[in-house]
Amino acid sequence: MAGIVFSLVSGAVQVGIIEIVDVFTGQQDGSVRDIIWNIRFPRTLVAALVGVNLSLAGALLQGIMRNAMADPHIIGVSSGAGLFGIAVLVLFPAYGYLMTPAAFLGALGSAVLIYALAWQNGVRPGRIILAGVAVSAFFGSGISALLTFYSDRVDGALLFLVGGLSAKSWPHLQLVLPYTIAGTLFALLSAQRMNILMLGDADAKGLGLHVERTRLWVTAAAALLSASAVSVVGLLGFVGMIVPHAARLLVGSDYRILLPAAALLGIAVLTIFDTLARIIFPPVELPVGIIMGALGAPFFLYLLRKRGMHE
Repeated sequence: MAGIVFSLVSGAVQVGIIEIVDVFTGQQDGSVRDIIWNIRFPRTLVAALVGVNLSLAGALLQGIMRNAMADPHIIGVSSGAGLFGIAVLVLFPAYGYLMTPAAFLGALGSAVLIYALAWQNGVRPGRIILAGVAVSAFFGSGISALLTFYSDRVDGALLFLVGGLSAKSWPHLQLVLPYTIAGTLFALLSAQRMNILMLGDADAKGLGLHVERTRLWVTAAAALLSASAVSVVGLLGFVGMIVPHAARLLVGSDYRILLPAAALLGIAVLTIFDTLARIIFPPVELPVGIIMGALGAPFFLYLLRKRGMHE
């Protein structure tokens, strides 16, 4: 909630909390209402939903891959979604409404490919990272090729590549909201199965859990959440790694508590950092992906070093 309020009051035009209340109660008209209702509020809601999607996707992927460094962006899931989404935009521009379903197929395909490449008598964290880097590079080259050959058809390509929330409004909210609701419900319903899966494949099977089927459906949910976020804000990285890890430190590893905590923390993180991206270098507005990358890269190295010390 604090992140949402911070986002609404901050910007080139300072707005007080009382004025915001007046806007929502219909007592405020004019430019202040336009700034809040048509610019900041929808952008803040989009940031909140994207934060939920990427955080839940990261938490689910970290669980099924048993790797705290798993993140939709790092392991290539977002790159697969981005490639398929951009392909729709540049090759079939009249079918832009298919961008999210196409991005979902790309994200799901890349997740399955990574898991298959990393599987060798079980899944090990190191192999997942290596497979993810390779898959991410492969899909990234495809994105670069499309942007090179069809540069005249892609608007805002740079913003898509770094991830940003500039000019996001009510249509973007309507695009991502159904996928957020569906993905969140499925994630919460799978919490108990995730707890069982964390015991290890042998114990999980002994308790009656169909391990591979569970992994498949959870991967599909993570892909859906990632794809909907990518289709709206582009390749925004590290949210899915940082937020679940921080939530795990705060509330523990019980997925019945971890998933709601990660969702709420994702809202706070993305709304706050998007607001900072808007106000830190006025009048220039930075894409929030730049700030997340600046924070996420050192955090990733910290996790990598910490894991290396325990191996």
